[in-house]
Amino acid sequence: MAVGELYSDQQPLLSNGGHDNEYKIKETRIFLSLAKWVLKFTMWVVFVAWVALFFLVPTDFGTGLYDVWVSVTSGTLFGETGSVLLLYSGPIVIIAFLVVPYLLVSREEQQKEQLQEKRPPRFRLWTFPVLVDGPFGVVSAAELIGIVLFVMFVLWAVYAYTVVNFEILPSYGDLTLQEKRLFMLQMSAYTFGLIALSCLAFLFLPIVRGSILLRPVDIPFEHATRYHVWLGNLTMFLLTLHGLFYMILWAIRGIIRSEIIEWKSDGGANLAGVICYVFGLLIWVTTLPPVRKRYFELFFYTHQLYVLFVIFLALHIGDTNFSKVFGGIFLFMLDRFLRFCQSRMTVNIVSMKSLPCGTVKLVLSKPGNLGYNALSFIFLRVREISWLQWHPFSVSSSPLDGKYHLSVLVKAFGDWTSMLSRKVSNITEDSQIELPLLTPGQIMASVEGPYGHESPYHLMYEKLVLVAGGSGISPFLAISSDILHRTKDKKTCVPRNVLLVWAVKRSNELSLFSSTGVESICSFFSDKLNIEVQMYVTRESEPSLEEGNIHKATSSPVFSIGGGISALVGTGNKIWVGCYVIISTIGFVISLTCMVVSVFIYGGFVVGLWHLWEKRTLAMEESQEDGVKTDMMQRNEVFTEKNLYQETLASSYAVRYGCRPDFKGMFPIFYGRR
Repeated sequence: MAVGELYSDQQPLLSNGGHDNEYKIKETRIFLSLAKWVLKFTMWVVFVAWVALFFLVPTDFGTGLYDVWVSVTSGTLFGETGSVLLLYSGPIVIIAFLVVPYLLVSREEQQKEQLQEKRPPRFRLWTFPVLVDGPFGVVSAAELIGIVLFVMFVLWAVYAYTVVNFEILPSYGDLTLQEKRLFMLQMSAYTFGLIALSCLAFLFLPIVRGSILLRPVDIPFEHATRYHVWLGNLTMFLLTLHGLFYMILWAIRGIIRSEIIEWKSDGGANLAGVICYVFGLLIWVTTLPPVRKRYFELFFYTHQLYVLFVIFLALHIGDTNFSKVFGGIFLFMLDRFLRFCQSRMTVNIVSMKSLPCGTVKLVLSKPGNLGYNALSFIFLRVREISWLQWHPFSVSSSPLDGKYHLSVLVKAFGDWTSMLSRKVSNITEDSQIELPLLTPGQIMASVEGPYGHESPYHLMYEKLVLVAGGSGISPFLAISSDILHRTKDKKTCVPRNVLLVWAVKRSNELSLFSSTGVESICSFFSDKLNIEVQMYVTRESEPSLEEGNIHKATSSPVFSIGGGISALVGTGNKIWVGCYVIISTIGFVISLTCMVVSVFIYGGFVVGLWHLWEKRTLAMEESQEDGVKTDMMQRNEVFTEKNLYQETLASSYAVRYGCRPDFKGMFPIFYGRR
């Protein structure tokens, strides 16, 4: 009895260590969560104050505050330009600074929560659709709020500036009715220029591919591009009114020729404004859907005129006014320099396959510390085809497929992809007849990215419905593989029921599904995961007589010169990205140099250190190189064994010929509401 009492007394003492650990974990989680929300709240306060500034400035009250701010701060070394720079561009740079610790804290918090079950998805303004059919496409609640705010701002600014113009009209003395009309015309032209300048402050922010500003709200670059399109159309419309009103004014006064060639050294250089508008107009015209779709290369190369557009804009409006748009342009230049550095590097192509449907599978080398998820995509360039063309491709592999590589599927559709398909086919066919060792550098690839969603939101839902057509199945192959690997490895994975609906034109495209080996492991998790795959071959009424051969693919290793994908941009190292942004900005402020010089000198210094750190990290991983090769060889052997399994693909999954998916039958509840 005494022994039992002693044991019962000591039992709580034996478990104190576990309770202490749980308490520390809970305390750490609370601290991280608190720090995250403090940073997030601060960023939102700064952003709302920045947006409110644009609404206040057109009013008398806002003008008074602006004058007070300039008078208080213009006595510094930077003068009035520095005051305006701090007022208009300072907030967005401050937010960029705060995003760095926010992302680091968020990463730590996510690591602490990995062992916990995911919470069910909640209502999000960024993803909740409110408009489906309309000129803007599918618009979420947050996007609609942004559209309404910009429309309200433009209308409000026009009204407020017009009221102010009427109020100052009597101060010009006795003017004739004609002179009053010309004065209001001139002030209206100036008003449209000021409003366009406000829109330009936002124009470059959405197209920063590796933007740290969009990561806290998990808006990927490809989604944010539409905001740039909307802002670009609005900005060019306002600039057109700005220039048109001035042209009408000068034509009435008969001074149009002398005014166009006027060049003031302190800003207001009219000739620079005309040149700037010409470049902007060329960019604008080539973005029209009929032009962009039929002549994409013209659209792409014309867009590079943005450099001249910005230069002549600065010459036209002067340093002080240009400071209002400096923040967005500076962050864009930082990103552009990083992308330039990453794109100079050659990436190893570990292996490649040529599928019967003309699609090519490329497996690209990457360092183990470069993270991505199944929703990511990359920009790919092959020098043997073009030195200038970059094409985006969704990754078709899961991060759990391999630590040191990722894969993409490239369908032969246009000129560039067709040339790549022919080149890969020639190489793989030559390797099948046992030619001598492949010449190094037969394909020289460069990669930008990976880009995409910061978090894998496909893991937040218990039920997933994936609908794809043709090569559009690439991201869904990555998603399916990711879910299967997580289920196999017993990692946190919410999805339990997955429906994949895939439509193709010809049966030879079914080889896309078998190229990743997803089908070979689906059957092992029927008790934990239900994956239903429905395939539709729309242009064939029955299986091909050569059905047994359509899934055969030729593959080959590639001995290219290069390394892994650099982690400079995309979902790369957050600490180095933060150092790059902060040091480049501080260097610009301290040295008083132009932003181009600060990006190249101070940003280049950080990039150099980053590159050395990356090389050192890769050198440490070389000891694992044999394991990587073994892993790739095992995967190739598995692929060979899978060929036998692929012959029964039609019987394992529902393949329907000569029809399209019947979505009304699949989802009657949605169609019944109409």
